[in-house]
Amino acid sequence: MIEVKDLTLKYPRAKQEALKGVSFSVRTGEIFGFLGPSGAGKSTLQKVLTGILLHYQGRVGVFGTEVKERTATFYEEIGVDFEFPNFYGKFTAQENLAYFASLYRRPVPDPLPLLERVGLGDAAQQRVSAYSKGMKMRLAFVRAIMHQPKLLFLDEPTSGLDPANARIIKTLIREKKQAGTTIILTTHNMHDAEELCDQVAFIVDGEIRALDTPHGLCAYKKNPTVEYTYLEGGVEKKGITELAVLKEDAVFLSHLQNGSLKEIHTKEATLEDVFIRLTGRCLQ
Repeated sequence: MIEVKDLTLKYPRAKQEALKGVSFSVRTGEIFGFLGPSGAGKSTLQKVLTGILLHYQGRVGVFGTEVKERTATFYEEIGVDFEFPNFYGKFTAQENLAYFASLYRRPVPDPLPLLERVGLGDAAQQRVSAYSKGMKMRLAFVRAIMHQPKLLFLDEPTSGLDPANARIIKTLIREKKQAGTTIILTTHNMHDAEELCDQVAFIVDGEIRALDTPHGLCAYKKNPTVEYTYLEGGVEKKGITELAVLKEDAVFLSHLQNGSLKEIHTKEATLEDVFIRLTGRCLQ
C-alpha cells in the first residue's frame, strides 16, 4: 500500500531537515503506527503521504504511484483525520458532513449511523460552533471514514477524549482494519500504539530509530523485573529484582518460605520503556 525510501524534507528557511532519510513500507490492511514526542516529524510525514507537502526528496509511493504524480482520484481513496480539525461553525454536524460528502464522485452512505456510534446522534442538528473539542474530534473521525476509504490517516485520534469515547474510536478503528482498510496512526500515546498497531516505528528528530511489532519492540528489554510486597515487623515493604535472578534473591525467598509475602507480579517492558531506552527521549 505504501513504500517510502530515503524520504528527506526540509522546510524553507529551516536550519535542519524535518525528515531525514526515512524508509518504511506498509502492507494492505495493516495498522502502522508512528510513535514519538511532539515535534518529532510525525505530522510532517503524514502531510507528505497525503500529498500536502511535495517538496521532498526520495521516493514516496502510495497505491503504487509516486505522491508527486497523484491525480484527483487519490483523494477519493484516502481519509484524513488531523489532530486539530476544521469545520464550518455555522453549519450543523450533518450539514458539514453533507458538504464534504458532496466533494466525492461516488455516493457516500448516510453518516447518521456513524454519528450515533460516536455519541453524536442527538447533536447532529446542532451547530458545530457549540461543540466541545472532544465532540469535534469525534465528528472529524466520522468525516474521515464516512466515504469508506481504502487508506486512513489518523493523527492523535483519541486526543482530548475521555476513556469511554476513546474506546469507541478504537473499536471503530479495529472494525475498519477488519474490513481491509490500511491505517496510518501517528501518536505519542503508547497505549494506543500497543493496543492497535501491527507495526510501530519510533521516530525522533525526523529519523526512524526502531521499527518492529509492538511485541518485538517490547522484547528488546530481555530481562523483565519482578516486584513483590512483604510484611516485616508489621510494616509493608517492597522489593524488586530481575526475573532471571529471582531464585537468588534472599529477601524474596525468606518471605516466600515464612508466608509473609503479600503480592508478586512481573513488570514487562512497555513501548514507552523501550522508546526511552533506545532514544533517550520521553514521549510527551
